[in-house]
Amino acid sequence: MSMVFINKAILMQYGHSMTLLILQQLVTSLLIHFGRVMGYTKSKGFDTMTAKKLFPVSFFYNANVAFALASLKGVNIPMYIALKRLTPLGVLVAGFFSGKGRPSIQVSLSVIIIAAGVIIAALGDFSFDLFGYSMALTSVFFQTTYLVLVEKSGAENRLSSIEIMFYNSCLSFPFLLFLIIATGEFPNSLSLLFAKANSLPFLVILILSLVMGIILNFTMFLCTIVNSALTTTIVGVLKGVASTTLGFILLGGVQVHALNVIGLVINTVGGVWYSYVKYKQKSKPQKICTT
Repeated sequence: MSMVFINKAILMQYGHSMTLLILQQLVTSLLIHFGRVMGYTKSKGFDTMTAKKLFPVSFFYNANVAFALASLKGVNIPMYIALKRLTPLGVLVAGFFSGKGRPSIQVSLSVIIIAAGVIIAALGDFSFDLFGYSMALTSVFFQTTYLVLVEKSGAENRLSSIEIMFYNSCLSFPFLLFLIIATGEFPNSLSLLFAKANSLPFLVILILSLVMGIILNFTMFLCTIVNSALTTTIVGVLKGVASTTLGFILLGGVQVHALNVIGLVINTVGGVWYSYVKYKQKSKPQKICTT
């Protein structure tokens, strides 16, 4: 929850999102590497065959974060959270096409309420930013894809969350280097970063962003491997309830309108209902067939 506010705060001072992302991946790979060398982690060394298998995970992860950061530049936090709450819909659709079956009526209705809330809230969003909305929706697609791939990779390759993080960080460098050059961030982003390094508040936010990003990725990969991609999105929906409320108060950028508030309430109700239904489904005892 705090990561959204930290990213929003730093992007208000430093708009080069791709450079921030490559810094986070660099710190992640170095920490895991030295942790393995010093014996603090049991992760294995870099393996080319495993890297090839995990390349799609890395690609969709970075695409998700890149588009999410881009959307935060133009979308206020409550609307950003409402849009990202569409991720369970994406996971359900992906599960349906992958053979997991049709969702229940309650799940379908809750997802429809989530989507309806987004539409109503968008109609009342005076700060509507078409580019920001497009980036957020694209991020939803990429997040859905990489969560499904992480779940599959953890099951098939028996990799820990730290190992997936390490490969994800290493494989991210070529992709991110291409992006910062293609988008024109480099070399201006580095010169601006060094110039702002004299500001203690900026450094504190930057360090928080890097550290919290590592913690978030670790726990998210771990949750997806141990549980499922769907469980990870459910936790995200519940987190969004508190984030939406705080988003109206912190960092500004929200012009309150009746439609906006009503839409966000509907969106939140749908998210809570969806989470409750999926929790009840997961908590049901499995039937054991005996002969």
